[in-house]
Amino acid sequence: MDLSEVAERISQKIEARGASVDRQKVESRLRRLVEEFGVHIAEAERTVTNDLAREHSLSGIGGTSSELRAIHDVVPGEWVTIEGKIVALTPSLSPSIAQTGVIADSTGAIRFVTWTRAGAPMMEYGHWYRIESAVVDEYRGAPNLKIHSGTTISQMERDLPLVPSVTPIAELRPGVGSVRAKMIQEWDVVHNRMLQTGLLGDETGTIRFTIWKEDGKEKLELDTVYNIYYASVDEYQGRLSLNLSTATYIADEGDIEVGRNETAATGAIVHIAPGSGLIKRCPVEGCNRTLSRQNYCPVHEIQPNFRYDLRLKSVLDDGKRARNILLQRALVEELTGISLGDAVEIAESNPLGMDEVFYRIRGAVLGRYFTCSGNEIDGRLLVNTCTPVAFDPAELAALLNRAGGEAA
Repeated sequence: MDLSEVAERISQKIEARGASVDRQKVESRLRRLVEEFGVHIAEAERTVTNDLAREHSLSGIGGTSSELRAIHDVVPGEWVTIEGKIVALTPSLSPSIAQTGVIADSTGAIRFVTWTRAGAPMMEYGHWYRIESAVVDEYRGAPNLKIHSGTTISQMERDLPLVPSVTPIAELRPGVGSVRAKMIQEWDVVHNRMLQTGLLGDETGTIRFTIWKEDGKEKLELDTVYNIYYASVDEYQGRLSLNLSTATYIADEGDIEVGRNETAATGAIVHIAPGSGLIKRCPVEGCNRTLSRQNYCPVHEIQPNFRYDLRLKSVLDDGKRARNILLQRALVEELTGISLGDAVEIAESNPLGMDEVFYRIRGAVLGRYFTCSGNEIDGRLLVNTCTPVAFDPAELAALLNRAGGEAA
């Protein structure tokens, strides 16, 4: 091993704890021990590291990080050596990053990033590697393996099968996870690089998923169960989601009774937002975006062969909180009595066109009380069930009396 690489590794380890070192002096100390006193290079590294830690009053630093660790056990802040199989490689979005992906062993998996300046060899999908003296940090709440100039990568002559451990959705944590889940909802994509987004569920609950457009990636089919291996589990504003860009997913012939971790709310619909009623969608496969009145898709431009759809974007107010809610076609038809075919006929035969559909749907629900339940995602309740609630004069009187008492 080149002593300059060892000196770089020691320096980065010390600097990661906030201290500053002279790399030339670190290398000089190593050479003195190895070349003049015949100390083994691993022992020399341990000695110099411990000496620098004492000089800078740093605790918890020492050794060469050569002890093999299980991936499941590594935590941010450690320098580690692991052995694992490359189970996913993802495109780099920055010239400063040479390679990103997922490495796994029998205990778990972790995302890794190799910096371009590290000059490390590129790893290949499906091969096993020993990675020595990499640093574990935290990215978006999840452990992340950083491969730098002091890291040693060695390909291993090993071809052991890996059986990913499946985790119930309710027990997922930020990082990398494998699930067996059913695709239960597909939502509008909101980005031109996005292939599909929607909702997955298993017996313990539901979670949002996203698939980005990449070679070889295919959309999931509604009401189909999938074995999904090595997906990225991301966290944003306290909510978890699955990014299937790193994942392998295989359809399963079985079925799942999805457990709903739903939010329920009862209140009056007090506002109908623009974009409700009869809408047009882009027919290009994988798009499904809402078109403008001129049949324009922001990605695929003019689409004369659009398809119609129904939806309701509104606000449900329970007197304490106003929630943005979204109802898809089936629920809109059920609550309003207006089918998609009816809506198209109205739009094509009425002078007001699609606006007439909007007014009729608004008239059917505005000001009326409903109990809606569904999944709350990004501040909006995606409604799965919605039931009209009969007006209760006694409840209204109680609310008025309580309001009067608070005012007094």
